[in-house]
Amino acid sequence: MYKLDLPVDYKEAAAIERRRQMEEERKTRIFNAKTRIIGVDRQAVDQQIFDKKQQEEYERRRHEAFAADAVRNDMIAEMLSKRQDEDLRALARAENEFRALHQQPSCRREWDLYDPDGLRKDKPARVHDDDPRCGISSLQKFDGEDLNGKARKKYQNEQSREWFKEQALEKEQAQKNQDMADRLYENKMRELDGRACDLAKAEEDCRRAIDMATKDFNAAQDRERKEKERLKKQQDLDDNMTEIANHIYGDILTENPSVAQSAFGAHRVIPDRWKGMTPQQLEQIRKDQERQRLENERKRQEEELRNKEWERQQNANARAGLLLDREGERKRREIERQQADENRRLAQEQKMHQDFMDKEVYTNPPTAAYFMQFNTTTR
Repeated sequence: MYKLDLPVDYKEAAAIERRRQMEEERKTRIFNAKTRIIGVDRQAVDQQIFDKKQQEEYERRRHEAFAADAVRNDMIAEMLSKRQDEDLRALARAENEFRALHQQPSCRREWDLYDPDGLRKDKPARVHDDDPRCGISSLQKFDGEDLNGKARKKYQNEQSREWFKEQALEKEQAQKNQDMADRLYENKMRELDGRACDLAKAEEDCRRAIDMATKDFNAAQDRERKEKERLKKQQDLDDNMTEIANHIYGDILTENPSVAQSAFGAHRVIPDRWKGMTPQQLEQIRKDQERQRLENERKRQEEELRNKEWERQQNANARAGLLLDREGERKRREIERQQADENRRLAQEQKMHQDFMDKEVYTNPPTAAYFMQFNTTTR
């Protein structure tokens, strides 16, 4: 069986292809000068920053949600705690009332043992010989002489029945009291729920009333603003009409010369009311202008003489500079000639050195195939 007939292992082929793809990606990263110099994967760093920001945003929203739930749970727990405290106080009040009404010390069976008035209520130690309170040591009744046995047993049976009745009544009364306490608790809970509903409804009505009041207030403010705008527009129109009338019939458009006279002296005028100069003032201005023209002419002539002198000096400096430039050009050509001779000498020496290196030293120069073996893999 030849090697070409072996079945293809797709898992191994996929692994080889994956490694080849990873090697190509590594080449693109390593042979990229920018990525190699910076030393980090910019795209991966940006993706990490984006993922971190998303995680921080998710954590912030999660914490805010937990905080809101905690605040809501605290409010609910506080309301339930208040309601439980009120129920416990109501139950304690009902219990105290029941004790005050039905559990007085005088109603107890053992009250005769520690009654403070027991001695006053007690009977004498002996009334007659057949007194049932007399015991054996009284010598009023001997062993075997149980004359009141039947009556005593009857009395004991009646007393037992009375005790059973009292216990049943007490148990029934306790059950009734418990039922009453349960009914009071349920009524209190219904009352609290109804009060909560009433408070919610009152809050909704209050909020609706506030919204209506706010809407009415905004409407009143809007009407007031429109009225103010209308009054302001009417006032501006009246002011404009008044200003137009003042300009038409005032001293400015009528050109009254007296309105331009200043209060600070006869030689001063008010600029916004002045309508022009007198002929004497115009003649004085013309004379001043002529004097200024003659002065400007004299300055112009002096400026021309000064410019001619500057031109003469500039021409002399230009001729001197031209001579200096010619001398510098001659020296530069001489230096370039000497430098060219030196460069030819150095080129001859370098050529001789290169021929010596090529013929005597580097007798086996590397080919292009030698350099092509580098930078082919990343390992």
